[in-house]
Amino acid sequence: MRRTWIFSAPLVILLLPGGSVFAGSQKDKAPPTYDIPLPARPDFSPFAWVIGDWAGHTTDPATGKDTKGEVHLSISYALDKRFLLIHEEVSLPAGKTSPALHEIWTGFVNADPVGTGFVLRSFSSTGFISEYHVTVSDDHVSFDPQGGANPPRGFLFRREIARLAQGFFSEKVEVAPPGGAFFPYYGAKLTAVLEAKPPAPPAAAQQPASPPSGQHGAP
Repeated sequence: MRRTWIFSAPLVILLLPGGSVFAGSQKDKAPPTYDIPLPARPDFSPFAWVIGDWAGHTTDPATGKDTKGEVHLSISYALDKRFLLIHEEVSLPAGKTSPALHEIWTGFVNADPVGTGFVLRSFSSTGFISEYHVTVSDDHVSFDPQGGANPPRGFLFRREIARLAQGFFSEKVEVAPPGGAFFPYYGAKLTAVLEAKPPAPPAAAQQPASPPSGQHGAP
């Protein structure tokens, strides 16, 4: 009777730095290495004038006068400057056609992977997840709605930041109801929030000079 023998080469498993795993036979000399190419870091230089912390009051869209609403906005670099982090808190008083609102939202801006400009993905305390196409210039930043994972059903929101002067800009938010045209929702005028400088330490009290060695006061 013919016998068949099956031999299997011993298996060696190596744990590589960084958590990579390599499996091979003892005859393999050097494990392969893999490099994951990183996407190019976006050029956020056009946003330089809007980076920082901002605060102000809402304004009446019709008259431009200050109202009782408050807006706090922060825009900063994030994750090795590959994203912009936007954080905004808005408190609006009740209006003729809208109830009072307090909303906090956070979003990340990065380069549009399939087109020009940038993309904002925002997450709101209201539960909505929206996406906007972002265009920026030396004195304007525009956010135009592009849907999202869970946007307000049927409603569209768009906003614009306009530079008025150094450390001073306006924000305008418009809304379009289902099947309707855009109309002003609220506006705001914001100024840069300057960090308070720590007080200078008190000056040390001067000690009276000691007389030279061997000399004492008058007898």
